[in-house]
Amino acid sequence: MRHLSRILVLATILIAMGCFWLTRRGLQAAEKQISVYIAGDSTACDYPPDRAPRTGWGQELGQFFTDRVAVRNEAISGRSSMSFIAEGALDGILGRIKPNDYLFIQFGHNDAKQADPSRYTEPFTSYQANLLKYIQGARDKGAIPVLLSPISRFSFDAGGKVRPTHGDYPRAMRQLAEREKVPFIDMTEKTRRLMEELGPEKSGLFFMNLKPGESPNYPDGSEDGTHLRLEGATAFARLVIEGIREAELPLAEFIK
Repeated sequence: MRHLSRILVLATILIAMGCFWLTRRGLQAAEKQISVYIAGDSTACDYPPDRAPRTGWGQELGQFFTDRVAVRNEAISGRSSMSFIAEGALDGILGRIKPNDYLFIQFGHNDAKQADPSRYTEPFTSYQANLLKYIQGARDKGAIPVLLSPISRFSFDAGGKVRPTHGDYPRAMRQLAEREKVPFIDMTEKTRRLMEELGPEKSGLFFMNLKPGESPNYPDGSEDGTHLRLEGATAFARLVIEGIREAELPLAEFIK
């Protein structure tokens, strides 16, 4: 009986040591993992199944990385660079972001809504001032900020060219990136080039342009040249990956 008790005690100790070792190993792995936080709007955010096929590009970004990278998509539909801060979403990210993590920042669609003072920003003043808060917040935490201009909308002219619909916001973001020496991925230009290369018919399949009955979640169809469906989200996420490589970010080491 005493011998059995000793065996049970020894087994308990070994199990406890094994659990400790596995827990420690798991924590070490988590510490080594790089997180990519996304601060943005409805073009980037995650959507539940009942909104399918509507998909944000941030929702598809993780598939292009190895397991050393965790994409933490904090983008929220309808937010501008100002309202995202006002609602505490930026503080939420900065409370968790670690040294060597990344903060991808993409706003502009809702910053242009002049009729809504809770979201509207002026490109070369309040818009840049807000973006600077994201940049400084990330840097204060030892993280790496990356600016991404807003994606182009599905809007072609008669000559097959994509109409610019974001005014001065992309240019203001580029100017700020140059001034603050922040990596910049020009998604406005990248998406424009891709859409013009494919043409209206093919690039139209990137957006929430749905015929009645095409999707059970949108029985009446949808005419939406701003928001993406899965095909567009995946294609535009690839452009983000392309931009990461072009900017020579250390993050590129973990692209599949």
